[in-house]
Amino acid sequence: MVMRPPVRRRPTLSAASPLTGVPWQPPSEHQLRGMRSGVALDLGWGRLVFGQTFADLRGIVDVLRDEAAGRRDICMYPRDPQVLVGLAPDELFVDPSYTFRLDLHCYRPRRELIEGVFVRTVSSPADVRELERIHDRAGMVPADPAITWRNQRTRTVTHLVAEDRRTGEVVGTVTGVDHVLAFGDPEGGSSLWCLAVDPQSAPPGTGEALVRVLAERYAARGRAYLDLSVLHDNTGAIALYRKLGFRQVSAVVVKRKNSINAPLFVGGPPGLGDLNPYARILADEALRRGVRVEVTDVASGEMRLSLGGRSVLTRESLSELTTAVAMSRCDDKRVTRRVLQGAGVRVARGAEVPGGDLTAALGLLDEVGQVVVKPARGEQGRGITVGVQDPAALRRAVDVALRHCPDVLVEELVAGEDLRVVVIDHEVVAAAVRRPAEVVGDGHRDVTALVRETSRRRERATGGESRIPLDEVTAEVVAESGYAMGDVPPSGERLRVRRTANLHTGGTIEDVTARLHPDVAEAAVRASRAIDIPVTGLDFIVPDVDGPEHVFIEANERPGLANHEPRPTAQRFVDLLFPETRHR
Repeated sequence: MVMRPPVRRRPTLSAASPLTGVPWQPPSEHQLRGMRSGVALDLGWGRLVFGQTFADLRGIVDVLRDEAAGRRDICMYPRDPQVLVGLAPDELFVDPSYTFRLDLHCYRPRRELIEGVFVRTVSSPADVRELERIHDRAGMVPADPAITWRNQRTRTVTHLVAEDRRTGEVVGTVTGVDHVLAFGDPEGGSSLWCLAVDPQSAPPGTGEALVRVLAERYAARGRAYLDLSVLHDNTGAIALYRKLGFRQVSAVVVKRKNSINAPLFVGGPPGLGDLNPYARILADEALRRGVRVEVTDVASGEMRLSLGGRSVLTRESLSELTTAVAMSRCDDKRVTRRVLQGAGVRVARGAEVPGGDLTAALGLLDEVGQVVVKPARGEQGRGITVGVQDPAALRRAVDVALRHCPDVLVEELVAGEDLRVVVIDHEVVAAAVRRPAEVVGDGHRDVTALVRETSRRRERATGGESRIPLDEVTAEVVAESGYAMGDVPPSGERLRVRRTANLHTGGTIEDVTARLHPDVAEAAVRASRAIDIPVTGLDFIVPDVDGPEHVFIEANERPGLANHEPRPTAQRFVDLLFPETRHR
């Protein structure tokens, strides 16, 4: 990342100017000279409405009423925002956010580079696709790529991306708007939007690097300040901005009451903020549709959803609509196999270990060469051993599985990608390839340190649901690649540290819904109907994500729907429970 000394310029107006600060008095004609009026800049995900450019507050109301479906317009710097909202209280609200400002004439660059990160300007449509991928992972409103690319070719909007120097992958992005070029701002301001980093792979300091480069670019243009809006409870981002010298100012943001913004203006029930990501995504969607949410047990993600005279008890994506029989079919992997074999779904060859008798399992191992050993009942990858190749290893793997369940299943190890297909109401809603946890060498830290850092990022990204264990399994997998836990891998080298792709042990996920072959989709639907389950996550091994070949592995009665954003998993779940709210 290149850090250039900023060009220091004094701000045109005082920090408490009537344009973006305290609205005690109207701006003078001198201040408004040269400033364009009624400016709304389209950024692809919505319009940035500059409130100080509107002489009449009713003009802002009219603009916000024209907000396009699926977009989020944002009005910054409206004078007298309480009057603006009062003109249309059923349509507008004051965003629960803070505005922070960095006075660029006071900005001080870092003395040293942020290692591992290179920040550059978006330079191609491929970069735009990477930018949108990062926004999707951060749960941001999707933007129109054509508008993003068109804006990038002007100096008014600046899109930056951050690359991981080890891998060359785009791991973060930020957008800047030059107010002088946008509307002839007499204050000489600029603003920062859509700061996002990949929670799974971004090196430490990526967000800081993006903010600093953007600030230095606008300082070099002679801009007076860099403003941003941040939600009041985003403590991590606020800490970063304060560290970099941002201070809070009195400007506010006004938005329209739409389905995207609903979590910001619809009051939530007690315990909502403490739910895990898998329950919270469903609670937010239910609240958006006017469904009452009562958190009955925070720790398990249990909620009661009510509408009219009907209520449904849920635990994350498991609801009362799933019968005990269907749940039992998923719970016992031996039963699942038999049910799906009867329905014509191909399953991996398997053998049971009754009472610890390895006869059938040894015969299967001798026949196929490599097997997977797993508890017949269990979840989150506990007790599973992958890649067993000899009788001694088979006995050890069975002993591990027996610690979690008295019944053990041994299956043929099928080569290919680990594919999760989410089926809701017997329709495929999402599909994703899951990959085992891995670390990327930086040439400085040993494997143990890399695992700890990667695990911390996964924990932050999943609300503590995913972490990479530092145990004997991790050490064994690392050893299979020729490394010890104290070795330092070269920069850029990817090192697998777990055998299974389970997300709870640090696995990652890649959306492949658009690539799912119709044969695999049909098998998933047939499996959900055979189990007779309304919501399920079905695991397959596929040699080619785009191809028809597949082998069923297991069914999950409580799939983590939040893992598949931005696919509409939460929407389809609430559709299932309350179909009368489908188009709300």
